[in-house]
Amino acid sequence: MNILTEKFNTPYHSAPFSNIKNEDYLPAFKELIQRSEEEINTIVNNPEKPTFSNVIESLAYAGEQLDVVSNIFFNLNSAETSDELQKLAQEVSPILTEYSSKISQNGALFTKIKNVYDEKDQYDLNEEQQMLLNETYKGFVRSGALLNDEDKEKLKTINMELSLKSLQFGQNVLASTNAYFKHITDKKELAGIPEAILEQYAEEAKERNLDGWVVTLQYPSYIPVMTYAENRELRKELALANGKKSFDGGEFDNQNLIKEILRLKQQKAELVGYDNYADFVLEERMAKSPLKVLDFLNELLTKAKPYADKEIEELKSLAKADGIDEMQGHDHAFYAEKLRKQKFDLNDEELKPYFPLNQVQEAVFGLAQQLFGLTFEERNDIPKYHEEVKVYEVKENGEYKSLLYVDYFPRKGKRAGAWMTSYKSQYKKDGLNSRPHISIVCNFSKPTKDTPSLLTFQEVTTLFHEFGHALHGMLANTQYPSLSGTSVKWDFVELPSQFLENFCYEPEFLKTFAKHYKTGEILPDEKIEKIEQSKNFMEGYQTLRQLGFGLLDMNYHTKVGELEGESVKEFEDKYTKATQLYPGNPETAMSPSFSHIFQGGYSAGYYSYKWAEVLDADAFQYFKENGIFNPDIATKYKVLLSSGGTKDPMELYKSFRGSEPKVESLLKRAFG
Repeated sequence: MNILTEKFNTPYHSAPFSNIKNEDYLPAFKELIQRSEEEINTIVNNPEKPTFSNVIESLAYAGEQLDVVSNIFFNLNSAETSDELQKLAQEVSPILTEYSSKISQNGALFTKIKNVYDEKDQYDLNEEQQMLLNETYKGFVRSGALLNDEDKEKLKTINMELSLKSLQFGQNVLASTNAYFKHITDKKELAGIPEAILEQYAEEAKERNLDGWVVTLQYPSYIPVMTYAENRELRKELALANGKKSFDGGEFDNQNLIKEILRLKQQKAELVGYDNYADFVLEERMAKSPLKVLDFLNELLTKAKPYADKEIEELKSLAKADGIDEMQGHDHAFYAEKLRKQKFDLNDEELKPYFPLNQVQEAVFGLAQQLFGLTFEERNDIPKYHEEVKVYEVKENGEYKSLLYVDYFPRKGKRAGAWMTSYKSQYKKDGLNSRPHISIVCNFSKPTKDTPSLLTFQEVTTLFHEFGHALHGMLANTQYPSLSGTSVKWDFVELPSQFLENFCYEPEFLKTFAKHYKTGEILPDEKIEKIEQSKNFMEGYQTLRQLGFGLLDMNYHTKVGELEGESVKEFEDKYTKATQLYPGNPETAMSPSFSHIFQGGYSAGYYSYKWAEVLDADAFQYFKENGIFNPDIATKYKVLLSSGGTKDPMELYKSFRGSEPKVESLLKRAFG
């Protein structure tokens, strides 16, 4: 018997990680695909008249176990991968792509869906049912249901190639990241870097059976060098290595892969009737069109550029005092940290002792209790995929609400960055509310034998950000899994995460948890005041950086034809030029490791970070005006979170706020 094909015999049917073997996956996928196809055939072969219930609802609940196993497999491939798992992913991805293409291009199934859609006025559907019907019909049309057989076959091939090439892109970035390390035997080379960080570098060296210190391109290792190392050559070397990830012509180079991925996306868009991939994507977003996105990004660029230029001039005058006539990108973090210390007398290392990970986690749990009535209890009887993972049972009014997995530290098999994901969706069926299993994955500094994991303030906001996403998942309360939790329009999905970050800057909240891990001393008022003042430090620079990513993404997905005659580097330079604040380097490019758009789901959607900032600034202003823990507004916000994708996001937002969000809220927060 294959453990993955049956209902899990674990608390809350949680993933039985400790009993899963790699050899279970492939046969499980094959069997579960077959079962799901049988469910589809039952819908198709039903002799009764097609109805909302026997077609649309039945389809919404089909393939439940397949979804669960897919989530387990691909989440582990990001958080705890191995050569064997990566090899398996290359086998599994095309099988799953073929399965989904088979469903989306099933003519007999689509005929039944279309029958129900064409007669929808005859059904007494509630708002969520109407949304499910519209999304189902539209999803099939966008997947090629109206194409002829030859074009359906073409689309199927494109989707399969895209899934494999996207997977390969991510594997190349991970391999390229892991391939580099800097071994240092002379401590003088590491001058300026705090002792706690040096301890980590020493541990890394020990793990590699080396003396001295080892720095890698994993962010908790890389960022401290860029921020604190007085050794400019070391900063330059690390920045160069980071900028050359998958861009060095070696076996993990992604340049050709980028062109192939973009070509395939363009072909897909044209096949289903769109001018380009951005048009195809944005039809399903709040923004609606590439023109609207570009107008939005360029409006912000115009307003933010003078602030960014002014910030860089301040840094250049500091660098000049150190004899640096032409400041480079690899100098930015170092001088920004110097300026921040000058202006606010703050640096990350001073603040870190006040933010031990366990206290920050308790704070975010406490906030969820205060705003939404949730409590968190650690469970040691629920299987985990790694010993560092912790599992919490989340309750509301004493009743089980969700499981929450947290996985905080870097490992060789974990990709960089931070993300929230789910192992199981929430939905209601047969009178039962099946609750979700949510996970947060980060890459924070590991504890050492003498020191707990201490977070930089940016890492504090990162944890709050991912927890905001997690709340969206944990509070989900919808009928259908495809409309549950974070299954919302992509440019709406960052609202809950970015909204929660705002609390990190509120003095009354900070005082409840920012306490020195040794003495218990509360973070002094003057430091809290400086955190608040420093909230918008380098905001112009950060805004331009994000706008650069957004503009590049939008141009990649609207102007792919231009790539025929130029390199990835030339294209990148051309469309990020207006946002560049430092001289470029011909040896580096960020596109070959731009996983958000070439591996993740942000293709033609990177702008949504800034779009969501408008939403979150506007939403938090509502709290600020009425009290940041205001129970009535928290209740309204909880409705927004629990509604998932059951309503148009703008309508959902207006129900919460009473009006549409205003760009001015963001500009006021960012630039005063």
